[in-house]
Amino acid sequence: MDKDLRKVVKELKAQGFDVAVTKRGHLMVSRDGRVVATFSGTASDWRSFRNGMAAVRRAGFRWPPQR
Repeated sequence: MDKDLRKVVKELKAQGFDVAVTKRGHLMVSRDGRVVATFSGTASDWRSFRNGMAAVRRAGFRWPPQR
């Protein structure tokens, strides 16, 4: 997991999302028992991170954090 994804995971947890690592190294993001997005542990495509971010934003995630 790269440092950008680590920052996002930290903020996802702060905003009430559940993040679990699968046995294959993917990150499953869920909210209220529903899987919202899956991030790859080691992405081979530059769009995979952006696609995951789009999915969590549709679920109510705010990035960058507004504090």
